[in-house]
Amino acid sequence: MLTVQNLTKEYKNVTAVNDISFNVEPGRVFGLLGPNGAGKTTTIRIVLNIIRPTSGSVLFNNRSITNEFFNKIGYLPEDRGLYKKSKVIDVINYFAKLKNIDKNSIRQKADHWLRKLEIENYRHRKIEELSKGNQQKVQFITAIIHDPELLILDEPFAGFDPINQQQIRETILSFVNSGKIVILSTHQMETAEKLCSDILLLNNGKEVCKGSLAKIKKDFGTNNIKIEFEGDASFLNSLPEVNSADLYGIYAEIHLKKEIKPAEFLRKISGRLLINHFSVIEPTLNKIFIDAIKNSNHK
Repeated sequence: MLTVQNLTKEYKNVTAVNDISFNVEPGRVFGLLGPNGAGKTTTIRIVLNIIRPTSGSVLFNNRSITNEFFNKIGYLPEDRGLYKKSKVIDVINYFAKLKNIDKNSIRQKADHWLRKLEIENYRHRKIEELSKGNQQKVQFITAIIHDPELLILDEPFAGFDPINQQQIRETILSFVNSGKIVILSTHQMETAEKLCSDILLLNNGKEVCKGSLAKIKKDFGTNNIKIEFEGDASFLNSLPEVNSADLYGIYAEIHLKKEIKPAEFLRKISGRLLINHFSVIEPTLNKIFIDAIKNSNHK
């Protein structure tokens, strides 16, 4: 288990991380989410032992993370750190050697992952000759080739089309199913919603919400409805029964005030819109993200 307790990182004029705590259990994907500047990267760098916290602790299996854990952690950074003039296989070999993998194992592991991610035909091509998506695949291989116990992925789906996103998702889930610890940091809320069992949402270095995704959805899920309609629905946000209404052409997701009954609201608007479909829904992670960040900014 990874345990982060009362973590704070202060710089001269700013507190980048402000007293955050969380646990990540094996066999689960933990989403570290938040807008730009929320403190996600600082938190990741502290977990990786790249920078030291001002206060607080990080424990991996009840031990402080030191350089001896280097070969047990895999890290995929948001910014590509590949040598563009080098060949794909040479880059993979170099990073594998840094993880103290023996020569024969490197060849076997490299062959396996190049085939699995369908880029074996590019092994002797230079990194700069590859598409962004295939460069990302190479970087992904360098992060996992040593079979880490803790895997930290920062925007792992950048540059991927839907097919390759699915391929990487399945690979991540295979790591989860084998009992590894996975931390995912991404702005792609739909992807996070599909992968994450637990999340921590940060804003301005502080915790906004934390816990299992199911519980958070339940907490945020009161009185959310979806309608498919014909007509002009722009009036919905002006209704006193509505906290917020997100319009998407022919359908809308509406957050009603707590005391409003959905059926009564439907009867009220049916005189102004032709309702083709109506359902009570749980909020998406994207909706939770937007609303929670807005609320925290107004405090």
